[in-house]
Parts: sequence; structure tokens; C-alpha cells
Amino acid sequence: MESLVLAALPQEPVDAIGFSLGARTLLVLASDHPDRFRRIVVSGVGANLFRHDESGRQLADAISDAGRSTATSSPTAHYFRSMAEQPENDPLALAACLRRPNAPPITKAGLANIAIPVLVVLGDADFAGPADPLIDALPNATLATLRGVDHFATPKDFGFIEAGLGFLDAQVF
Repeated sequence: MESLVLAALPQEPVDAIGFSLGARTLLVLASDHPDRFRRIVVSGVGANLFRHDESGRQLADAISDAGRSTATSSPTAHYFRSMAEQPENDPLALAACLRRPNAPPITKAGLANIAIPVLVVLGDADFAGPADPLIDALPNATLATLRGVDHFATPKDFGFIEAGLGFLDAQVF
């Protein structure tokens, strides 16, 4: 997945915004190719990037079961399954992405390569938090906390939009 995103980027450095898996993808790319980015805004990520648990597999199992059962193990799994069932989405492809064993790991050493400005936006009710381990691993990171916002509300929250656009607009070219 990361190679496809990298191939789609122009050769000159870009500003980028990513949420959740998209944010993780940006951080992997920026740690390996820091010269391709000028500034990055990541949201919906934090301590979850360093956890090694079964949550991805559980979400993948719930998504794979889409259309066969109405019961899910958690509200988060139910939400992911409902998103996978939307028109134009491919539940099996999303489940495979969540299960992939060869996903590039996020490491503190890799994140240390990202010297460009990074804004981390995280809701204080987001299961991906806390943001501290990610902020500490990035050399030039700023945190914007969204009060009362969970993971799924972040992309639509005006605080996220204002913080991200303000961060990108405030930088001098």
C-alpha cells in the first residue's frame, strides 16, 4: 500500500494530511522518505501505533463477517463493519489490510527521521491515545487535542479541520 501512495506523490515535497490508517501510512512513508514531505498532519493515531495486540485481527474478523451476522464484539468493531459495508467499499480488502502480517512497523527510530513539522490531532476520547508516545518520538511535533471527540468523530470535527488548515497555512514557504 505504501509504495502505491509514494508512486502517486509528485517528486517535490508535499504537505499531507492523514487519518487513522492513512496517518499511519504517512508516518511510514515519511520515516523512509522524509525528503518527499514538507509538513504532515496526522490524526486518529497515538499510542496505538506502538501497541501489539489483537485489535486489528478482531476488527478484520468483524469486517469479514459483514452481511452474515448482526452481532459484533464491540462498538468499534461494529462501526468498522458498517463502514466496510458502504457502497464502493470492499470489506474483504479492508479485512486483508488489517490482517497483513508484513505491515511496516512504526518504530521510534524511524519516527526520529521525520524532522519536518508534524501536527498530531487526537480526540481526548479516541481509543488511539494517548498521544504522548508519538509526540515524544517525533522531533518536531505539535499536539492539538480535541475535547470530547472520539476516533470516529475526528474527521468531521471543526476543531480538527481548523487545526490542520491553520498548521498548514501558518508555515512559511
